[in-house]
Amino acid sequence: MNDFLNKSPKNTAFRRTDLASELVRSNTVDLDEWISICTVNVSKKASLRLGKPPGKYTTVLSPVVKLGKTELYSRLAEVLADEIKKCVRSTRDCLVVGLGNPNMTADALGAKVAQKIVITRSAGSRGVCTLTPFVSALTGVESFESVLGVVSQIKPSCVIAVDSLCSAHESRLCTAFQVSNVGIVPGSGVGNHRQPINKTTIGVPVVSIGVPLVVYATTLVENAGGNPQKTDPDLVVAPKDIDALVEDCAVVMANAINIVFAGK
Repeated sequence: MNDFLNKSPKNTAFRRTDLASELVRSNTVDLDEWISICTVNVSKKASLRLGKPPGKYTTVLSPVVKLGKTELYSRLAEVLADEIKKCVRSTRDCLVVGLGNPNMTADALGAKVAQKIVITRSAGSRGVCTLTPFVSALTGVESFESVLGVVSQIKPSCVIAVDSLCSAHESRLCTAFQVSNVGIVPGSGVGNHRQPINKTTIGVPVVSIGVPLVVYATTLVENAGGNPQKTDPDLVVAPKDIDALVEDCAVVMANAINIVFAGK
């Protein structure tokens, strides 16, 4: 596997990240030459220092999407599905929530994944269904409010929340698929923290799945040895071929979810 995926970049105040594997030094296990897995268990004590909720964070590392190796997408989806299965108690039903803003390419991952999910639920029955709540700036309704309302009505066994993430290193863009059992804070990847969506707030287990699609400009400047204090702290950068990368990441992630809940 490419060495750059095994290196955890040194984290500083200017290197903001959603990946637990970039905040805690941990061992990476190679499954084959293309896929590795890194698991981080954040304790309650460590969560205060890291600013991450306590729980399990697993990152499936693979460059196959970034390199366009479509023949390996199914293998990556299977590995990702195995990690999702470890976080759910029942695979008979779930609500897949596609977070983000579908009108912004780097933030459209959640919506694109939701569009590719195999729907097995009909009115009043158990099964898989989806929700794309958009962002409050477009609807006036917080994602948390939308999810809570739907969950209270259909009572799924769990929620799968999909969102774009940010990384502390450009090499992780589209190469690090994080699965966590602690829920998610919509908008945290771009500093726009909203009400958290987790078991405590909505009453059912929440598994979050995401992949970094942006990196802060301050991170790039610091990585290059420059002065990040002279850079706009809110500016984020995405890969030039972000359209194709988001689509392919969505294919892999949706296939993984479909394997878990629809047997596809």
